[in-house]
Amino acid sequence: MLSKIGQRFPVKPWKPGPPFETLIHTILSQNTNDRNSDAAMKELRKRYKITPSSLSRANLRNLMTCIRSAGLYTLKAPRIIEVSRILRENNGLLSSTLKLPYPQAKEKLMEMPGVGPKTADIVLAFNAKHPIIPVDTHIARVSKRLGIAPRKAGYEKVRTSLEKLIPEHNRIPLHLSIIEFGRRICRAPRPRCEICPVNNTCPSSTL
Repeated sequence: MLSKIGQRFPVKPWKPGPPFETLIHTILSQNTNDRNSDAAMKELRKRYKITPSSLSRANLRNLMTCIRSAGLYTLKAPRIIEVSRILRENNGLLSSTLKLPYPQAKEKLMEMPGVGPKTADIVLAFNAKHPIIPVDTHIARVSKRLGIAPRKAGYEKVRTSLEKLIPEHNRIPLHLSIIEFGRRICRAPRPRCEICPVNNTCPSSTL
């Protein structure tokens, strides 16, 4: 099933910026869509250098205004300032963390405010090149509808269930393809089962 999704929705790999930029952009992307988080990141670039030194010294009210389009800005702005402060005061912490084995690197990243498993995994997958599959809402929904993960599975269970099926070299490409499939076909409300490339084997198909 997953190979069909990859063939139907080929996506060019995303080229990340520096790890700190990926981290900040991913915090902005929490609980919103790409359009909103991209707009917030664009505005952020206009007003600040995307560095720990610059963002740690940002005025909270100004920063909230700047990232308003990303939603939850009253939570995200102080988190960005605090993460930036930690990394400013511990110069080299992020780069040294990304060199650690995956479990230790993930644990270290998640010690920072606002950094959960998905945020940590995105930085580790795209910047540190760990062969993992970050799980967003689209990937979780698709995995459960296809029967790859149990309906009540949490983040780690969905991730490991997918990784058991997907070879390491293909995890990032399929990660992106599944997201696109979730956006266009296997949508949260009103999935488009009638044009789904795997509707004949999907246990959740409405056909």
